[in-house]
Amino acid sequence: MIMLKGIEKTYCGKEIKTKVLKGVDLSISKGEFVCIFGESGSGKSTLLNILGLLDDATIGTYKLDGVDIRKLSKKESAFIRNQKIGFVFQSFFLMMKQTALENVCLPLTYAGIPKRKRKEIAAQALKRVGLEDRINYKPTQLSGGQCQRVAIARAISNHPKILLADEPTGALDSKSGAQIMELFQSLHEEGVTIIMITHDSEIASHAQRVIHI
Repeated sequence: MIMLKGIEKTYCGKEIKTKVLKGVDLSISKGEFVCIFGESGSGKSTLLNILGLLDDATIGTYKLDGVDIRKLSKKESAFIRNQKIGFVFQSFFLMMKQTALENVCLPLTYAGIPKRKRKEIAAQALKRVGLEDRINYKPTQLSGGQCQRVAIARAISNHPKILLADEPTGALDSKSGAQIMELFQSLHEEGVTIIMITHDSEIASHAQRVIHI
């Protein structure tokens, strides 16, 4: 499903170049639950951004379902990202003035789904994460764990093949973190490919395979 070969990423400043990734080779099969594990500054988030088509490698090959991603236009990359990939971030990245339902509707709006249909889909996604009684609540009215579940509902609303999670429990207490990992295990059992990054060995233990970086 995913194949990286010789991936490098270099950030160029005014007088200095910083190489963050150096010759990364990685393959991930459909339906795997993989953890990319490493300390802060090891390049985990950079790698995840490349996998999620949010950033481009400086050198190397990235193929997703056989498609050479680095040969695509920005528009083509955005289409694949919307259709195949869901994102969950440590800081949630929810729209604070919008309700849980409206937040989950966002990727469906970009996908061109009619308003009535996307509300139905968003409501089902929120029910899937146990928040059917919080659809009209705004993020400021929710706990951290609930906000992360809204973010997961948003990520899965378009039925992505791949779920990318960047330190998904990093801002949560242990109980909320355990609930999020239970959700991930359930999604994995349903066939979703999950790629999660963390520096927490206990969280990493939930994955089928741990890749150290």
